Amino acid sequence: MDMPRGIGTFVVWDYVVFAGMLVISAAIGIYYAFAGGGQQTSKDFLMGGRRMTAVPVALSLTASFMSAVTVLGTPSEVYRFGAIFSIFAFTYFFVVVISAEVFLPVFYKLGITSTYEYLELRFNKCVRLCGTVLFIVQTILYTGIVIYAPALALNQVTGFDLWGAVVATGVVCTFYCTLGGLKAVIWTDVFQVGIMVAGFASVIIQAAVIQGGISTILNDAYNGGRLNFWNFNPNPLQRHTFWTIIIGGTFTWSSIYGVNQSQVQRYISCKSRFQAKLSLYINLVGLWAILTCSVFCGLALYSRYRDCDPWTAKKVSAPDQLMPYLVLDILQDYPGLPGLFVACAYSGTLSTVSSSINALAAVTVEDLIKPYFRSLSERSLSWISQGMSVVYGALCIGMAALASLMGALLQAALSIFGMVGGPLMGLFALGILVPFANSIGALVGLMAGFATSLWVGIGAQMYPPLPERTSPLQLDIQGCNSTYNETNLMTTTEMPFTTSAFQIHNVQRTPLMDSWYSLSYLYFSTVGTLVTLLVGILVSLPTGGRKQNLDPRYILTKEDFLSNFDIFKKKKHVLNYKSHPVEDGGTDNPAFNHIELNFSDQSGKSNGTRL
Repeated sequence: MDMPRGIGTFVVWDYVVFAGMLVISAAIGIYYAFAGGGQQTSKDFLMGGRRMTAVPVALSLTASFMSAVTVLGTPSEVYRFGAIFSIFAFTYFFVVVISAEVFLPVFYKLGITSTYEYLELRFNKCVRLCGTVLFIVQTILYTGIVIYAPALALNQVTGFDLWGAVVATGVVCTFYCTLGGLKAVIWTDVFQVGIMVAGFASVIIQAAVIQGGISTILNDAYNGGRLNFWNFNPNPLQRHTFWTIIIGGTFTWSSIYGVNQSQVQRYISCKSRFQAKLSLYINLVGLWAILTCSVFCGLALYSRYRDCDPWTAKKVSAPDQLMPYLVLDILQDYPGLPGLFVACAYSGTLSTVSSSINALAAVTVEDLIKPYFRSLSERSLSWISQGMSVVYGALCIGMAALASLMGALLQAALSIFGMVGGPLMGLFALGILVPFANSIGALVGLMAGFATSLWVGIGAQMYPPLPERTSPLQLDIQGCNSTYNETNLMTTTEMPFTTSAFQIHNVQRTPLMDSWYSLSYLYFSTVGTLVTLLVGILVSLPTGGRKQNLDPRYILTKEDFLSNFDIFKKKKHVLNYKSHPVEDGGTDNPAFNHIELNFSDQSGKSNGTRL
């Protein structure tokens, strides 16, 4: 339990490890550009030819969910607000079930590339365009934050070159997305999950060794009030309570897993619907593992710095830098391991950015180019998809430059998802769950939901909630051997939670600010979804929603749920002629049915090589 010495710095080996990670990622892209005849069609490029199996897709879903925001943000979140964050374990379970049982069956049986194609099938072109544009804006914004955030945190602690890192990650990402398409994205993600687990493991093992065992870390956390799992306060204004995390978190993450193109695109690329569902359920295990690792890193942070908080003592300038600080502190005697951790944070970035770029390319080609230029051949569409990947890669790097002007990461990233993702999820839920919803209801509902969530989201950025709403726990610097006098101990701990460029200071608090704008950021999505659903239903009823005749493929039916149990019974149901036969996995490709053994197409032969 020695006092922390000065923290280490980056050495050559660390750069070698980091560069190695980038090189291998690029190599996977080159491999898939040429393996198995390369990217012949836009479907090969955007959907991996629909021949993926569950495990790589599951790992890929986990990886892209786990951006550097998770690697750097969650541990510092646990360090400051306690382990209540781990209640997200329940949230993830609900999210995966909702995605697999509500959204996936409809998307899969329609055999679509872009989730927004569904909006045109179910409503009309205009609704599809609205959805597409919202998605593109949201994803570019979010991706900018994801590239910039880790670069900044790592730069200030390790002296790792800021713009060098931003440009390097952006370029490598764009490179393997453009060359290898979705297959490259999925397999680089699988490799990057490995790197992330290794990075987390090295920190946890070394922290346990230095602190004298896992029990010590847990004891320290318990004594410091960090094991605050059960907070059943129903008040929606408290930032994290059991209810905000279960209800708000489920809506926020369902909008990512259930309808966000970058996630949906992957599980639709599985070769059968069973594999697609399986990939979601396997990915749940991955999410739990990563949550456990990052919460544990947060407790290790607390155990190490419980007497001398580096943030209050001004050794780091933002909470996101605590994790890199810990790494340089405890791993300084092992050259290469700090590099491994930086590679771990950047793997998170790469996997998120690459899936965003691929999804943006898919949406642009399917929703903005194909419908208007019908004469294009598959080959030229494949080239256009690759071109779009380059364009969006450049845009995201540009966005990162803009992100440098914006503040606190995790919050900003999640509230963007909440503000845009919520109404979009409401729109899809309206289409899938409400048979009488029509296009007028959908459009009005989307506008209403978007307006409401923008109002609360922007209000919360401008007038951040008071500290008693976010309830940060006590941090201490008594143990620091520095010349601090006792008076300014607590001044910096109660920093307002968002330090964004748009904040308006020392203003008279109005009831509106203390109630509506103080809503927990996890509820932004919930508000958007529910307003969209409600307004959509209310507008559809008087505008003739009951009269439309609807193809049963576009909504969730009893058969979709019952077909889960097809594996257990041999004889077919006798369904009425109109509804879709149950075994059909995708409408436009009969090769993908639930009986996976009789591969009738040639992909069965290449399956051994292709994985």
